[in-house]
Amino acid sequence: MKINAFLTMICLAISALIAYGLYTLTTVENNVLIVSSSFICFATTLTMAIGASYDTPRTTTNIRTLATSFFVVLLILNFSFVFLQVSNPTYIISVGIIMCLFLIAFYGIKRANQ
Repeated sequence: MKINAFLTMICLAISALIAYGLYTLTTVENNVLIVSSSFICFATTLTMAIGASYDTPRTTTNIRTLATSFFVVLLILNFSFVFLQVSNPTYIISVGIIMCLFLIAFYGIKRANQ
């Protein structure tokens, strides 16, 4: 796996801007939790989708598709949680499960060199 530094910095900037957008939209007391966890999730998925390349073109395509799909799911989930004002445990459990599923699928693709 090779990380492109320039594209990774762009991914981090995009993630920070989206997290700041969530911060401005939220009105509940857990806005720091939402901002920090959404930044970590967005940065992870965007970096794997845009800022990294892998050993084979097939592996690169599969991981980029997986990461982009999870980025969209997390984006929808975070915006819906901001507007629905869910509790902290619900937010942590939901986002944590989705990120664990992403990491398991990422590991499986990477290990199989698909």
